[in-house]
Amino acid sequence: MRPLPTLRQLRYLVAVVDRCHFGRAAEACHVSQSTLSAGIQELEELLGTPLLERTKRSVMPTPLGREIAARARDLLKAAEDLVDIARATEDPMAGPLHLGVIPTIGPFLVPRLMPALRDAFPDLKLFLREDQTARLLDRLDSGELDAALLALPYPSGDVESVDIAVDRFWVVCPPGHRLCRKPAADPADVAVDDLLLLEDGHCLRDHALAACDLEAGRRNSAFQGTSLHTLVQMVANGLGVTLLPQMALDTGILRGLDLAVRPLSGARPYRRIGLVWRRTSGRKETFRRLADALKAEMADRPMEDMHAKC
Repeated sequence: MRPLPTLRQLRYLVAVVDRCHFGRAAEACHVSQSTLSAGIQELEELLGTPLLERTKRSVMPTPLGREIAARARDLLKAAEDLVDIARATEDPMAGPLHLGVIPTIGPFLVPRLMPALRDAFPDLKLFLREDQTARLLDRLDSGELDAALLALPYPSGDVESVDIAVDRFWVVCPPGHRLCRKPAADPADVAVDDLLLLEDGHCLRDHALAACDLEAGRRNSAFQGTSLHTLVQMVANGLGVTLLPQMALDTGILRGLDLAVRPLSGARPYRRIGLVWRRTSGRKETFRRLADALKAEMADRPMEDMHAKC
C-alpha cells in the first residue's frame, strides 16, 4: 500500500494555512515550531510537491496547499466525529465538550446554569468559548466547537437545533422620556435615531431592529455599543433608549441606575435561545440531554416579569 498522510500532518497544515504563521500554528497545535515544521515537510515529501511558500518574514499556502487544507478540514472533522461516536456509546455525558456562547447570553445565563450542569453531569467537562455568532458557527463547522448556545433566528447553515427558552425584549429609557408616558411602549413609537444598538456583528442588534420593525440600514450610527453594559451606560447618560433582553434585566444590569423599563406592546417581541450542533456530529444524544437539562433548569427558574417604573 502506498503511504498516506497522517491526521497529525494534515492538522499541522490546516493550522498554518489558517494563520499564515508557523509560531501561532504551533501554539494552536500544542507542539513546538520545529515539530510542526518537520511534520509539514514530511507531508510535502510524501506528496512530492510544496504546499507552502516560505520566506524569512512570511508563509503562505500554494494554490494546491490551500486546496489540500480545505479537504483536510473535512477529513479531520470526520475523524473527530468517529471519536465522538465511540465516546458516546460509553457515556454520552462524560468527557470534554467545547461549547460556544454569544456575548449577549454568556454573562447573564452561564453563571446561572453552570452549577446545575455540574450537579447533573459531574463527568462532563465543559469548555466555554464566548464570541459573536458568525465566528462561533465557523468554529462549529470546523470542529473546534461541539455545540453553541445562540440567539435565534439566525442563518445557521447545516446544523440541528433545540429551543431552550424565550427571552423577551424590554425598552429601557431615562425617566421622563416620552416612552414612559404609557404602561407599554409601542414599537412604532421607538424612533430610529433614538435607538441605541450594539455594533455590527452582534445578532441582538438585528433582533432589536426586527422587534421594532425597523430597517437594518436605518439606525443611530453615532453611538454603537460593544456590550449591553455599554448600552445601559449610554442610556443612563441621556443618549437615547435601548432594548434589553429579559435575562440581562434579571441579572441586575440596571442596578443602581435611575432608568425606566417598559414592555413592548402587541406581540411582545422576543428572541429564542437555542442549542445548535453539526448535523453530522456523533454526539447528538449528548446535546439532546444537555438541551433537556438547560430547559428544565430555566423552567424551574423562569425569567421574572419586570415591574415597569418611571
